[in-house]
Amino acid sequence: MGEGKTKAALAAAEVLAARFGLDGVFVAMPTQATSDPMYEQVLSWVRSFDPELESEVGLLHGKRRFNPRWRGIWEGSAVDGSDGCTGDVGDEYGAIDEDDEFGMVAPCCGVADRDGPPRWFLGSKRGLLTGFAVGTVDHLLYAATRTRHVMLRFAGLAGKVVIVDEVHAADVYMRQFLEEALRWLGQAGVPVVLLSATLPPQQRQSLVDAYISGATGRADVSEVVPVPAGYPCVTAAYAVDERPVVETSTRATAPWRAAFPMELAWLPDVTVDGAVVADAARQAVAGGGVALVIVNQVERAQRIYRTLLDRGFDGEVHLLHGRLCTAHRAERTERCLQRLGPGAGGGRPARMVVVATQLAEQSFDVDADVLITDLAPVDLLLQRIGRLHRHEGTRRPAAVCCPRVMVSGVAASPGGGPVFLPASKLIYGEWPLLRAAALVVEAAGPLTCEGDDASEAAEVRGGPHERGRRRGWSIPAQVPDLVARAYGDAEACPAAWADRVRVARETYLEEQEKRAAAAQEFVLTRPREWAAPTLAGLHCGGAYGVRAEEELDAVVRDGERSVEVVLVRRLPGGYAALDGSRLGVHGEAVQDDVVDRVLGGSVRLPARLTRDAEKDLAALPGWSAHPWLRYSSALVLEQDGWASLGEYRVGYDEVLGLLVTAASRPEGPRVGGDDV
Repeated sequence: MGEGKTKAALAAAEVLAARFGLDGVFVAMPTQATSDPMYEQVLSWVRSFDPELESEVGLLHGKRRFNPRWRGIWEGSAVDGSDGCTGDVGDEYGAIDEDDEFGMVAPCCGVADRDGPPRWFLGSKRGLLTGFAVGTVDHLLYAATRTRHVMLRFAGLAGKVVIVDEVHAADVYMRQFLEEALRWLGQAGVPVVLLSATLPPQQRQSLVDAYISGATGRADVSEVVPVPAGYPCVTAAYAVDERPVVETSTRATAPWRAAFPMELAWLPDVTVDGAVVADAARQAVAGGGVALVIVNQVERAQRIYRTLLDRGFDGEVHLLHGRLCTAHRAERTERCLQRLGPGAGGGRPARMVVVATQLAEQSFDVDADVLITDLAPVDLLLQRIGRLHRHEGTRRPAAVCCPRVMVSGVAASPGGGPVFLPASKLIYGEWPLLRAAALVVEAAGPLTCEGDDASEAAEVRGGPHERGRRRGWSIPAQVPDLVARAYGDAEACPAAWADRVRVARETYLEEQEKRAAAAQEFVLTRPREWAAPTLAGLHCGGAYGVRAEEELDAVVRDGERSVEVVLVRRLPGGYAALDGSRLGVHGEAVQDDVVDRVLGGSVRLPARLTRDAEKDLAALPGWSAHPWLRYSSALVLEQDGWASLGEYRVGYDEVLGLLVTAASRPEGPRVGGDDV
């Protein structure tokens, strides 16, 4: 983490493009939030070899209009007063948002001579045809789906170098599409660069097999990937005359900074209230410094933030999570990056706490002195640790000069091993959490209840002589070993947990198999048939693979569907945007300078509200003729600040974000326990 993988990938792209005569690059990121900072990096890279190409770099996600650099490039290139969107305002991932953007603009409008990027490339399904593009990984995954226009998507990838960052973020469902895409890219001779600091060995093997299978034209390939020598390392896989070659760097690659010992400690707490975490964060920076708190539940983050304020924390406090509206989330993310990013310098605060959810887990280039995190699977836990003491040369108060991690979201039960935060089990499953807990026990000592001894921890660490020792972790040196052990076949948990671990593992594997099978309904070709010498039969699954256009967003990501809405306020005689901008009697006052303010109030609802939102919400009457807003669902907050939606009351607090409470409860800053 923080070793410069992105810069290495762009350097590799230059070499690969020159060697194979390629003329473009697509950089795929896990989310919209991670796409924007990558867009800035790619712009800077492109300027380094041809400043005139800066305007040819596309940003492919549904909220790019909120990116100031993108808007600056497009300032003089609009054909008319509208953006011509025929889709929704986009979501966190942005699978196909850009495909419908500008869809109403005819390709013959003659905009290629303007200063901005050619508008035609941003028409329906054409985003990947731009020479340089940064967007969500969904665009790559869609090129491997049995959906309409797939050939146009793949045509946009041919002739490019494809870079996929944070590839570990793809779950088992998404990996079915990723591996299918790699087969087709290998067959087309498209170089692919996959980046991850915490990729399990099994996933590395399956990704290599998929690409080699395509490059060699063989349905069955299993070239053993050698164990990496050193860390960081590069694994290269390619074909020569249809013969597979797999190699890794044989020399240890020294990181830019030496491995540092990191203290690990338990902070038992499985309450949504989070008062224990708030107190620990306050104490951690009592002598100065920055604490980053990453929790697995929105309500828990909100409560911790409130507790810090209520108990008079003397310093800056920031809250960042996925239930903030678009404008507030962008503002807070930018503020955190300015205060804690690599260029903070003297602007680094004397005392600060950032409370966040998984948004801060990856591609969030901040430097914290202390980390408090809910337990997560080991690869994700290490990603969070990657925000700790991240930047070289940062000046730190003496009390936080040594990196320290406190692991919460877990507690002990008498004789039963760890108890996990319910939200964590819902997101990750119990088996990966048990494996992670066992590895933390090795470094932090036993997680015990009152009256228990350290026998379990001693057993895991190797014997009674280990009791009482705190070895911590050495980062980054131990990263490959920790990830391999977390996902390997060898048992890592103490014998006392054996029955629980066995059941959890069976449940986890069964769920993984179901999710992988569910993806096969949409994968481009049936297993083992992609390498056929002709296209005969390629359409065999078309009948059941086709879905309504509005359902395509969910094809490459499983899980419960959620709905994005635009929050507006009801006023006497009309409406206002969330920021107070007047919208008229029917919401019709949406000139260009107001649209951004309206869409800045977009927020994604918890999944449990999806059915009621789809049934009850629609665009305001005055939006019916507007290309951006006519497909947007408005959630109207009444004059008391709340809206009724099914069995729930929904409100929005300028600081806490979206608030959801059961209609029978007193109104207040409450969010349902399943809101993660």
